[in-house]
Amino acid sequence: MEIFMRFFNAFWVGGAFCAVAQILIDKTKLTPARILVAFVVAGVILSGLGLYDKIIEIGGAGATVPIIGFGNTLAKGVFKGISERGFLGVFTGGVTGAAGGIAASVFFGFLAAIVFNPKQK
Repeated sequence: MEIFMRFFNAFWVGGAFCAVAQILIDKTKLTPARILVAFVVAGVILSGLGLYDKIIEIGGAGATVPIIGFGNTLAKGVFKGISERGFLGVFTGGVTGAAGGIAASVFFGFLAAIVFNPKQK
């Protein structure tokens, strides 16, 4: 039963993030790119306030996989960078903390481009 609740919580937390984004797309004139930026910034702010860790406890992968989780990863990297390098960590910590995800995105995007042979419109 515990594993079912993990999946259920991940589903509804991730679904809630997606529902908010869909409502913003449907009811406002914000572009999808601006909504993505807003979600990353929201992840950074919630992480800075110490609230995002509580959301992760509830939602697990439903909170860490969406784009708002990327903002959380950036903020955690900055906090770690500051503790290790001082003021320089403000500039280097976020990218260092998210380097694995960024590298995976580039690699798998490249792999998909090779497999599916994309064409420009």
